Amino acid sequence: MTKQRSKKPQANMTFRPELVGLILLALALLTGLSLLSISRGTFTEGWLQLLRGLVGWGVYLVPFGLGAMGIWLLRRFATEDPQEKWEKPVGSVLAFLVLLAAFHLATSGPGLDDFDEPGGGGLLGWAFAELLVGAVGVAGGVVVILVLFIVCLILISGLSFYEIAEMVRAAQDRISDWRRRRALATINHQPVSPLPNGQSRPSGLLQRVFSPSQGGATAQDVKAPSSGSAAGSDPYSVAAAREATRSASPGILFPRVVGAQSWRLPPPEGIFEEGIEQEISQQEIRQRVKIIEDTLAGFGIEAKVREINQGPAVTQFGIEPGHSDKKDAQGKPRKVRVSRIVALTNDLALALSAAPIRIEAPIPGRPYVGIEVPNATTSLVALRSVMESEEFQSDRSTLKFALGRDVAGQPVLADLVSMPHLLIAGATGSGKSVCINAIIACLLTTHTPETLRLLMVDPKMVELTNFNGIPHLLAPVVVELERVVGVLNWATREMDRRYKVFSRMGARHLVGYNEMMASQGEKTMPYIVIVIDELADLMMMAPDEVERTVTRIAQMARATGIHLIIATQRPSVDVVTGLIKANFPARVAFAVTSQVDSRVILDTPGAERLLGRGDMLFMAPDSSKLQRLQGVFVSDRELARLVRYWKGSQVVDEVSHPSSGAGQPTPFPSSEASDLIQQPLWADFKSKVEAAEGERGEDDLLPKATDVVRSHNRASISLLQRRLRIGYARAARLIDTMEEQGIIGPDEGGGRSRQVLLDGVDDEDPL
Repeated sequence: MTKQRSKKPQANMTFRPELVGLILLALALLTGLSLLSISRGTFTEGWLQLLRGLVGWGVYLVPFGLGAMGIWLLRRFATEDPQEKWEKPVGSVLAFLVLLAAFHLATSGPGLDDFDEPGGGGLLGWAFAELLVGAVGVAGGVVVILVLFIVCLILISGLSFYEIAEMVRAAQDRISDWRRRRALATINHQPVSPLPNGQSRPSGLLQRVFSPSQGGATAQDVKAPSSGSAAGSDPYSVAAAREATRSASPGILFPRVVGAQSWRLPPPEGIFEEGIEQEISQQEIRQRVKIIEDTLAGFGIEAKVREINQGPAVTQFGIEPGHSDKKDAQGKPRKVRVSRIVALTNDLALALSAAPIRIEAPIPGRPYVGIEVPNATTSLVALRSVMESEEFQSDRSTLKFALGRDVAGQPVLADLVSMPHLLIAGATGSGKSVCINAIIACLLTTHTPETLRLLMVDPKMVELTNFNGIPHLLAPVVVELERVVGVLNWATREMDRRYKVFSRMGARHLVGYNEMMASQGEKTMPYIVIVIDELADLMMMAPDEVERTVTRIAQMARATGIHLIIATQRPSVDVVTGLIKANFPARVAFAVTSQVDSRVILDTPGAERLLGRGDMLFMAPDSSKLQRLQGVFVSDRELARLVRYWKGSQVVDEVSHPSSGAGQPTPFPSSEASDLIQQPLWADFKSKVEAAEGERGEDDLLPKATDVVRSHNRASISLLQRRLRIGYARAARLIDTMEEQGIIGPDEGGGRSRQVLLDGVDDEDPL
């Protein structure tokens, strides 16, 4: 038996698209060469005369039209796509006719009797234009031509009218932004014209916007740093200082002069970069809507997509459940149970070819079930875009910061005062450190060292150490684990001290105390934010002391203006204990590896289905409903600019100096303003601790530690931690002291216990 070969179906011999395409390409090339006077002959001269009579000015568009048509025919034959439609060639031909009619109306050329000079649109343009003018008049013809031209653009591009309008709006926004930045650059390079009273006159509307407010410092109050100053070696700091020289308040979002000592806040437009938003096409959205409805219908669930919210990372489809075949007691059909839709999560992910998807049932405040489908490309949410939003500018919260954008693309803000503490957890690389850096950047952009002080703990030694040197820090970033317990103990003592001061002054909280002090002209207290980047390392070192101090601060420090931001990449019950979690109602969960970790952080599953790279679930302190966000992104380059700004920041010295004259500015840092770099609280606390240790001479627990090692006939740090209930640092100091006194032997390595020596026995002990 012979097998018959399957042959590829041949194209119809009466119409070969590839041959027609080649002919059109050759004709387009000949026409173009003839128009350029490179190749002229009997055929080409007659061909050009024919084209000029038919299409007039459109003869210069004919080569492009013929070439595009030839390429389209060749591609259509090569792909052999049966779904290929004729929208583009039809739209191109219709657009060509519309242009010819417009050319004819623009030139008012002659008609059919004068073939040699047919006008701008030729005979075809004359015929089409006369048809329109005879039907609707000249004005109506112009309107019809404009509408047809828009229709042709839609047919050629394959875009909807909404997408074309969005593209036009985006182009207008980019042009407006470019003009604004050019205007800002022009203003910054203009010299300030001095007035008789030493002030500068704003010129133009932008100068009025950027002019200093009443009571603020003028342009003469600021002096650019010299080459020998601390900021002179930094080009960005010099540029920022020169910018401050031209205008006392050049920022748009925030005032640049704040506080009695005139600290200048950094301009967000000069520190942070703009983001680029990407949107998915309407065609892709319509395809996904159809897939969702068809998939649910295949499982016997009637549902319709009623709402679509496109976010930076996911698109939320609001599903309205229909009615089932079952009826209730009154004989009415019952609504489809929400649990049936939730049970089809994996089936929807398979049909959409996008995993994982998350179902929010129902959407808070809406009668819909939300299906969150990941976008093909994730848009980067820039910190500047959220800070420049209307919501951020109109918010009057004290410690506000930008968190990100929700599934509808709306900016989401948070206030650390109302939280009053924040717990951040997630797997490695999910975006915790970027979130912490963004929060710190927001606080540094909206607060001066007079109103906010920071205390940072970074056991990893690489995440927060870049902030060393800014004047907001109470102390350099703590990287030694042995010092962490002392830092937390200092925070509790500072909390107790503030409560005593409040009680003495009759104030209930920090806001009331500062208002009272400001009315009396006294110095106010700043907020203190303690940032701990990795809680797991601290809980491994000294779990009892860390848990006790963190819990006490979280329970009581809100009224004193002390707030905690704690992050961990190991959300287990031995790190995020129930006692700690109970005092952190505001939590942020990034992508985790298991549902167990999600329950530890949020008390509910969901974080295991996040996409990573900034995708988060935010639990607000006033609501148990989770909110899905795409966190803001701040790059290392932006953080470096912000740190350089504060390191080279200037402060106006209100005391007259003999060398500079009365009212002259002093560059920061200087010898006169050096006390502004470091608050004396930390130095005072350190000196008191050192004095106390010097008076005590040795630890009070040394006799008990000696009894423990003698009774067990071995010595180790972990043994003292368990028996004496102390931290790692104190147990290590006791071991070193006993080794110096000859009670125990040296460390033998390998994790073995130390030997207890008989020479260490006191003479008073019985033999």
